[in-house]
Amino acid sequence: MEWMFLILAGLFEMLGVAMINKLNKERSWRAFLYMAGGFALSFLFLSQAMKVLPMGTAYAIWTGIGASGGAILGMVIYGEPRNLPRVLCIATVLAAAVGLKLAG
Repeated sequence: MEWMFLILAGLFEMLGVAMINKLNKERSWRAFLYMAGGFALSFLFLSQAMKVLPMGTAYAIWTGIGASGGAILGMVIYGEPRNLPRVLCIATVLAAAVGLKLAG
């Protein structure tokens, strides 16, 4: 169950980051509430996952999902550049997070 919590934490982190971008483009209470709710749920699920998972592993996976997911959302939704170096960097972040899990 802790891995499901960790995945949910990463997905809500992605929501929060996407809403920061939306808030920078247009100020709205709805975007602010989604941002605050996304980050709140992200921390809630991360804390639940860390009751069982080691801190280093949980944090690495959480930040990996958030950072990679945010970059992917930027490319897919906001038209940010899609090129091989960016995709390779995203893959490296995800591989490093998986590597931490496998090594520990």
